[in-house]
Amino acid sequence: MTQLSEDFDCPAAVTDGAYWLPFSANRRMKANPAPRIIARAKGPYYYTEAGEELFDTLSGLWCTPLGHGHPRIVEALKTQAETLDYCTAFQVTNPVTVRLAGRIAERAPQGLNHVFFANSGSESVDTALKIALGYHRLRGEGNRFRMIGREKGYHGVGFGGMSVGGIVPNRKMFASGMIPGVDHMRHTHDPAHMAFSRGQPTWGADRADDLERLVALHDASTIAAVIVEPMQGSSGVIVPPVGYLQRLREICTRHGILLIFDEVITGFGRMGANFAAERFGVTPDMIVFAKAITNGVVPMGGVIVSDEIYNTFMAGPPNAIEFCHGYTYSGHPLAAAVAHAVLDVMEEDAVLERVRTLEPVLEEAVHALRGLNLVSDIRNIGLAAAIDVVPVDGAPGARGLSIFEKGLESGLLLRCTGDTIAFGPPFISTPEQIHAMVDGVRRLIQAAD
Repeated sequence: MTQLSEDFDCPAAVTDGAYWLPFSANRRMKANPAPRIIARAKGPYYYTEAGEELFDTLSGLWCTPLGHGHPRIVEALKTQAETLDYCTAFQVTNPVTVRLAGRIAERAPQGLNHVFFANSGSESVDTALKIALGYHRLRGEGNRFRMIGREKGYHGVGFGGMSVGGIVPNRKMFASGMIPGVDHMRHTHDPAHMAFSRGQPTWGADRADDLERLVALHDASTIAAVIVEPMQGSSGVIVPPVGYLQRLREICTRHGILLIFDEVITGFGRMGANFAAERFGVTPDMIVFAKAITNGVVPMGGVIVSDEIYNTFMAGPPNAIEFCHGYTYSGHPLAAAVAHAVLDVMEEDAVLERVRTLEPVLEEAVHALRGLNLVSDIRNIGLAAAIDVVPVDGAPGARGLSIFEKGLESGLLLRCTGDTIAFGPPFISTPEQIHAMVDGVRRLIQAAD
């Protein structure tokens, strides 16, 4: 590692404070940084500087489902760097990126045949919102400016995504910067009716009718788009009720509102299908993707749009720029080469079938924790699950943070959001590794106070 001298003291450097960690309790980490410093990774495991092995229970941040250091991905990255390390996406292009767009479109629902590349989920969400505004304006309906999100939704940290998002701590500090004309539907999570559901809850489809309330309040002629995660991952694996997404699709179609699926977490295999749209049998007008498309190795995201949307933009003088939007690194050739390798591995190793095989393994394992004193709910879908633990009186999130820290001592890198433990194990996991993961969490919960 040429960028590090042999005498570099990473824990001391963290404590000294040059590095400001994102979405982290920085002061708490500075007090004891050593257990949290990751030196390397291989397969489904991380390794700390001290050599401790940690099972990667959330595939990085839902983004490394094929594990770490996959040889075919490493080789694709190396080869592309030696061939074409960067190419601007403005007015020129390159074969590796063009072919990738086609391969992604081939996996998308019928009618979604065009891909606009960005570099992250946050950028991709903001791109989708801009596409929605531009689409309606080009059709002579520029009065459609409102965006409808959902409570508990997470759509990244750009000002657009933050505005349509519905996680309060992510919003309250930046309230003055929210984009105007945004409203939110009620979320679908109601433990009183759906606690300990396996797969999709049978209660709650009528929560989609909350969109009709907003249509009546604002008038459909002012609403450009509705954006939802098919499965809400960042707020703790909130699974859509049976029929809920279908009803959203029906309402949007009836009122001429675009439906956007944020599949940054669910895209490329997490639901046992290429997209959650396929798993749930609902076709949106746009799909936002990121994370797993490159296995987290090089940042990449994008938006898949319908033929109707794309063709609406392809109008006006042929020399005109149809959509004044893009990024320096849109469709980066290194990211595209890695994405090709990811898709190759998923095809040749029958990864989607593997996910479908592991889904009942994870389901049975996590639901076996029902009955533990501190467990208040368990839910799952695809290769994703979550456990809610009872919070400490007067200190929400404290128990979850304690379990996370104890997990580091027990060989598990957990993802705890508040008092929810979320699971998204790598697709390459074995049934034995999944059972060991859940057994480890069982011991942590039993030891929690």
